[in-house]
Formats: sequence, C-alpha cells, structure tokens
Amino acid sequence: MKPQVLLSLLLAGLMSPVLAAEQAAPAAPQGNAAAGQAIGSTVCAACHAADGNSIGAPNPKLAGQLPEYLFKQMRNFKNGERVNPIMNGMIAAFDENQMRDLAAYFSSQKQVGDVSKSKETLELGQKIYRAGLAAKGLPACAGCHGPSGAGIPAQFPRIGGQLSDYLETQIKSFRDGARANDPNKMMRTVALKMTDAEIKAVADYTAGLR
Repeated sequence: MKPQVLLSLLLAGLMSPVLAAEQAAPAAPQGNAAAGQAIGSTVCAACHAADGNSIGAPNPKLAGQLPEYLFKQMRNFKNGERVNPIMNGMIAAFDENQMRDLAAYFSSQKQVGDVSKSKETLELGQKIYRAGLAAKGLPACAGCHGPSGAGIPAQFPRIGGQLSDYLETQIKSFRDGARANDPNKMMRTVALKMTDAEIKAVADYTAGLR
C-alpha cells in the first residue's frame, strides 16, 4: 500500500476517534495500591487471581491494565452502564476511593500474558491488528491500542496479552450491543464491520502480543 493511501486511511479512520476519546477521557485515578491489595488479593482473587492474572475466561486479566480503564469499568458496573450480574453485585459494596485503590493495585501488577493458539488464523489476525481491512473500512487495532497492545493511558485499554476468549467475547458483545459503555460508540462501530472469523483471528493474535 502506498504511504499516501495509508496516511489517508489513518487520518479518516483513526484521528477522529482519538480526538473524541481524549475529550471523553476521565481524570487518572490516584489510588492507594497497598489498600487496594487488601481487597484485590482476597475479594477479587477467586475470579481474577490475587495478582490479577486470571487464567481463564470469562474473567479478564487485570494485572498491568491501565488504572484509568479499570476505574472506569468498575464505575460503569456500579452505575449499571456495563451489565454483568456478578460484577454488578460485587462492585456495589465499594465506594469510589476503594475502586481507585483497586485500580492502582491491579495496574501495578505484572501481567502474565496469554498466547496465540491458532497458526491458521495468525496471518489474518496480524493483518487486522496492524493494518485493518481497508476494503471494509476497518481501522487497525494498533491505531488506538498501540503496536504491542499496551494501550494509551486515559484513552484506550491494554489488550495485548489478554485472554483470547475474553477478547473475542467482548468484541462480539460490542457488535451485538450487549456491551455499550464505549465512548462515542467507537468499539461498537468497529465491531459491526467484523465477522465472527475476523474477531476470533484478531483476538487470538492480540493475546500473544507483548
């Protein structure tokens, strides 16, 4: 692809979402990681492991996740913007200071990443993640989440190393409207352009990123 064409795609497909996310980004939570550990390593451990390195879906890895994103998700579970029967009930007992503490604790932990498992879909997953699919108007995941999936603080979450099954489920949830707490419908708009096979391929590829 010619550089001029690629630049045009990036400008059309990614610049506006980035600017929109910057405007919607919440202030970085300033929590107490030590206080968060007292809750995270006990109450949250059954599903997410004491250090946030969950070993299986449907429970995502929280270790190393951006604190702004963790705080936003907890707040969304608490106010009902994101629906999950277990998390809605679990987070109800915590106030905003405790949620900030949990975000600080889990973000400070080192992620033990998942791995890519399908050699057959690796090329497709890599293409979608790095370059998108221009013919479908599908932007590259790397444009928002970074080349290694590390995310952009206060804007886009870390997805590299996340459990592939969890990633697949969440992208489908955005596509189907079951999850709708993405600012400006950014993920819902992207996911609508993806088939099940494309979602599975990019989720598997992303799980292996470091």
